[in-house]
Amino acid sequence: MSSPSLSDLGKREQAALDERGTQQRRACSNATWNSIHNGVIAVFQRKGLPDHELYNLNEGVRQLLKTELGSFFTEYLQNQLLTKGMVILRDKIRFYEGQKLLDTLAETWDFFFSDVLPMLQAIFYPVQGKEPSVRQLALLHFRNIITLNIKLEDALSRSRARVPPSIIQMLLILQGVHESKGVTEDYLKLESLIQKVVSPYLGTYGLYSSDGPFMHSSCILGK
Repeated sequence: MSSPSLSDLGKREQAALDERGTQQRRACSNATWNSIHNGVIAVFQRKGLPDHELYNLNEGVRQLLKTELGSFFTEYLQNQLLTKGMVILRDKIRFYEGQKLLDTLAETWDFFFSDVLPMLQAIFYPVQGKEPSVRQLALLHFRNIITLNIKLEDALSRSRARVPPSIIQMLLILQGVHESKGVTEDYLKLESLIQKVVSPYLGTYGLYSSDGPFMHSSCILGK
């Protein structure tokens, strides 16, 4: 059996070097993903970011967008970071009812809209200009995971309910966020909540007022 040639040895050595380089790049990408994940979750947990960490996260996002993982960035942002973050916020209020729910939801929205949302936009500044935007994705997740998954309709329907201004602001801002697939059932559910606090209100399928809707919400959802 003949000994391997110098050419074969060189190819094997180069292949080994390439494999080690690939593994190092993957390890670096994984470390960057973990850093971004931990930073975002810390924001949702009200822990904030250490000095200079925002710059480091920006650089991490830029580097990831240049790798093969960049094409999965939006999917990862939605399914991992935003979903986990919204669940953290929701779990603090999900078992409340009535006025307690309205008051704590108002506080949660104020924190999200004034602190979390701007920080998310800052962390993911390198992806600005892409659609859907980070702002749009975050607001849609807040709507679907929090607003539509608590007993908000019951709380708003109570005769002595005192609706904080932040709740009205929340509903109207969420109303302005649309999905590429058009009007969805979740969007119509949101409109049925708005009708309880805004009068008159021009919805997707008609005008509503405190004197009575021109078209009942049950009919709308049925469509």
